[in-house]
Amino acid sequence: MTLWVCISDIAASGADAIGSAADWFVGLFAGLGADARRQVAFSVALIALSAKMAKADGVVTAEEVYAFQRLFQVPQSEERHVQRLFELAQRDVAGFESYAAQIATYYGDDPHGREDVLDGLFAIAKADGAVHERELAYIAEVAAIFGIAEPSFERIAARHVIPGEGDPYAILGIDRSLSLQEIRARYRALAGENHPDRLIGRGLPPQAAALAHERMSAINIAWRRIQIERA
Repeated sequence: MTLWVCISDIAASGADAIGSAADWFVGLFAGLGADARRQVAFSVALIALSAKMAKADGVVTAEEVYAFQRLFQVPQSEERHVQRLFELAQRDVAGFESYAAQIATYYGDDPHGREDVLDGLFAIAKADGAVHERELAYIAEVAAIFGIAEPSFERIAARHVIPGEGDPYAILGIDRSLSLQEIRARYRALAGENHPDRLIGRGLPPQAAALAHERMSAINIAWRRIQIERA
């Protein structure tokens, strides 16, 4: 069963498919293998939280839906199913806190999975050219519910809030006092953790490869900027 077939089934199952935030994951993965389960969990989590974020700046538009479709290279034949899930989550009376808590429970002791969802939220938030103040506050609240520490949140945010101009030290999550050798070691560790193949291996859908490559590019650019600065 492909990712889009799963999305279609969830969307077709009606308003209660993800309408109860307390148990929206229950039964969602019936018959799926471990890899497919992780990919569907990431995709549906991102759709649901993005739908809630769409109201964060006080203006609900279709931009977030389009951003998800571009990010995931959604086939045209499946776009209506993604739209349907966004609409279901937007209409749900449960607050985003319930969704975020349930997603955090699903990922359990996997901080990388929660950070991947947060990274996706940032990518969708900046679809209109910038991460707005209310969107940033929303994502920060999600991060707190996810149990993501402030330094990790700031490292993720630095890749998106000021793209191309963000503090390279913040992007790598390091202190400026470190030597170039220490920074190189941190860069290599991050490059290994965030290689697209590694991200897909831990649950990022192959359809979201653009997100993985964007993250790796930001890390590489930050390292090159520091090398130039220290030359």
